[in-house]
Amino acid sequence: QVQLVESGGGLVQPGGSLRLSCAASGGIFVIYTMGWYRQAPGKQRELVASITSGGMTELAESAKGRFTISRDNNKNLVYLQMNSLKPEDTAAYVCNADILYRSVRRDYWGKGTLVTVSS
Repeated sequence: QVQLVESGGGLVQPGGSLRLSCAASGGIFVIYTMGWYRQAPGKQRELVASITSGGMTELAESAKGRFTISRDNNKNLVYLQMNSLKPEDTAAYVCNADILYRSVRRDYWGKGTLVTVSS
């Protein structure tokens, strides 16, 4: 069973940095695009950043210049480096991956890691 497990969230002051990690495990599979979404209380889930298996990235406007997404294909890991954090970045950050597993290709989701930006 494929699982995505996030780590790296926490409490940080405005202007600080955090690095989120997401590990995919659970069998032999092919991972296509991986990404990070976030959902703040009372708001809809939104895409923060995504990265293809070839390394092409996409960032939300709010993340450009501050966040960087990267991945290690050999270890089935995706990272989100977040700098210059703002209170409005406070949210649950959820990892997503487009995975081919046992001949079925679909989206998988992690359970999320909470990021709180506050002084």
